[in-house]
Amino acid sequence: MPPVPRLSAYPKQINLRDGSTVTLRPMEQADKDELLQFFLKVPEDDRYYLKEDVTSPKVIERWAKELDYNRALPLLAVSDGRVVADATLVRHRSGARRHIGEVRIVVEPSYRNRGLGTLLLNELVLIAYHTGLERLTIEAVAEREETAIQTAERVGFVRLALLPQHCKDSGGKPQDLVILELPLNKWYEWWQF
Repeated sequence: MPPVPRLSAYPKQINLRDGSTVTLRPMEQADKDELLQFFLKVPEDDRYYLKEDVTSPKVIERWAKELDYNRALPLLAVSDGRVVADATLVRHRSGARRHIGEVRIVVEPSYRNRGLGTLLLNELVLIAYHTGLERLTIEAVAEREETAIQTAERVGFVRLALLPQHCKDSGGKPQDLVILELPLNKWYEWWQF
């Protein structure tokens, strides 16, 4: 079993580019209602590409009930008592892929372009490195999520694959899927330089 991420650093205040601050902390069961309200504020077109129906109270209830930081660590960015971003590090627990994690980040529209996504991504990368993961992946829809792809590349992720027409938009139009990867040992060496 991989080690539990060190959570003693949280809650943590972080400063955004515009001078505002948010608090980062792991999700708790009591956050389910506020998390649902957060996802309801995310545009439907953005939610469409998520892996689950995050507007379903049953989905959010299950997440809260089954919190397991060894499997998935959801970090919430909170401002004035409300969730403004959700960043999750998903860790594979078995066999051949237990050294790999996946990152998923959703930011409320009014908090985009303020550096929050980059700060959350860096936070998850650091946690992944310190818990012994060797690689992180991100999946993003080409063109639709170009800002997320560029942010990941600035942090050190590289495009590993392009899966042509791997998903479809809400109108049924095929979309390409980009898979990015970050080898964590190289990231750590680079950041220590």
